[in-house]
Amino acid sequence: MKTDIILCGVGGQGILSIATIIGEAAMNENLYIKQAEVHGMSQRGGDVQSNLRISSEPIASDLIAKGAADVIISMEPMEALRYLPFLKKDGWIITSSTPFVNIPNYPDIEIIKADLKKQPHVVMLDIEQEAKDNGVPRSANVILLGAAQKALGIEYNKLEDAIRRVFGRKGEAIVEANIKALAIGATNS
Repeated sequence: MKTDIILCGVGGQGILSIATIIGEAAMNENLYIKQAEVHGMSQRGGDVQSNLRISSEPIASDLIAKGAADVIISMEPMEALRYLPFLKKDGWIITSSTPFVNIPNYPDIEIIKADLKKQPHVVMLDIEQEAKDNGVPRSANVILLGAAQKALGIEYNKLEDAIRRVFGRKGEAIVEANIKALAIGATNS
């Protein structure tokens, strides 16, 4: 088993929380994991990207080569497009459909969506709206994780258990909101 994942978005969207949950699930299964993070501006709005590599065999490098990622999980559609050169030909893109317009010359969103839809495996969800509609406004990132579950090859209950461990110290309400968000994403993928 080997899965190379690129997680991307902008600061404040919860990309690193997704990485933590996936990493926790993988480590609990005694899998090897390597992670490399690239942070743009440290405040909200800067580019954030993480390489996450999971394998049943030892992993030499924490970086994913161009054309080698199995999955791109993106909180922002333009960021998914930015990392497209890293995706395998048969890889998966799981992305929010809603742009985070943080630059004055943000490209036309319909062109971005059309470019992404040219790929063979794309799941695009309005995670922000799903989060609001379902009463979990701070868990849009975990909705995206739920949508990515099948592409990741990690059992649903393993991600649920990881959420309990990662968010447990924040209280039961936070845990339950994130478990609900995971289910929302899984049923909409």
